[in-house]
Amino acid sequence: MCGRYASTKDPATLAAEFDAMDATDGHGPSVDHNVAPTKDVVAVVQRHPRDEQGEPDPDHTVRSLRVMRWGLIPPWSKDRSVGAKMINARSETAATSRAFKSSVARRRCLLPADGWFEWRKEGGHKQPFFMTRPDGQSLAFAGLWTTWRDPADKDGPPLVSAAVLTTAAIGPLADIHDRMPLLMAPEQWAAWLDPDAEDPGELLTSPPPIDLIESLELRPVSSRVNNVRNNGPELVEREEQVTELDEPTLFDS
Repeated sequence: MCGRYASTKDPATLAAEFDAMDATDGHGPSVDHNVAPTKDVVAVVQRHPRDEQGEPDPDHTVRSLRVMRWGLIPPWSKDRSVGAKMINARSETAATSRAFKSSVARRRCLLPADGWFEWRKEGGHKQPFFMTRPDGQSLAFAGLWTTWRDPADKDGPPLVSAAVLTTAAIGPLADIHDRMPLLMAPEQWAAWLDPDAEDPGELLTSPPPIDLIESLELRPVSSRVNNVRNNGPELVEREEQVTELDEPTLFDS
C-alpha cells in the first residue's frame, strides 16, 4: 500500500518538471514531508479546455496541476468520510471496481512525490523506509480522480479527490512490503494522462519499468515518521536503527 509520502516541491517547480501549467491558483499545499490521507495534494491532469459555454475543445488538451484531496470519494457516496478508506486502488481490480472504474476510463492523473514511506517488520518492531530517487527527480504515482458533491449542499462547490494506484512490489522493494505505488516513467506520462484513451491497457496492468525501480534508494529512516503530527526534513534523513517502537498511524487524531 501507499499510506504516507513526501512532497516538498512548489507548484512552479512541479509545473516545469511535468511540462504543465500551474492551475493551483496559489492554493497548492505547503512543503510536506509527511503527507497523510485526507490532506490536500498536487495532481497532474490533462483535459480538453472548455469555452465560455462549457463546451470542450476536441482538438486541444492542456496539462495542468490541480489540488485534490487524498482519498477518493465516489460521486455516489452519501458523505465524504468514505474517502479515508479509498486512498489506494489496486491496479489489478480498479477497472472493474464500482468505486474506481469510471475514473480508470476518464479521469486518470499523476501524483508527484519526492518519495514514499513503507514499513518492514524487523523482530519486534517495524523499520520505516523512504523510497526515493537520489538524483532529486520527482516520482510520479499513477492516480485516479473524481468529483463529489455533498447531497446536503448540491449548489456548493464540488470536492475533487484522488487515489494512488498500487501494484505488486518488485525487485528489492518486495523485501520491504508486498505492495508499492504504480510508478510512471516520464515516457509513459502522456499516454497515461490522455483524456481520449478510455483503456489505459498495459499501463495499468504491467509493473513499473525495472530501470526506474533500480534507480531508487531504499533509505531507512527514523520512526518519527510514524506519527502524522511530525513533519520536517529530518523524517527523510537516513537513520539505520529505529529509536521508537510506535506503530505507524495514518491519521491525526
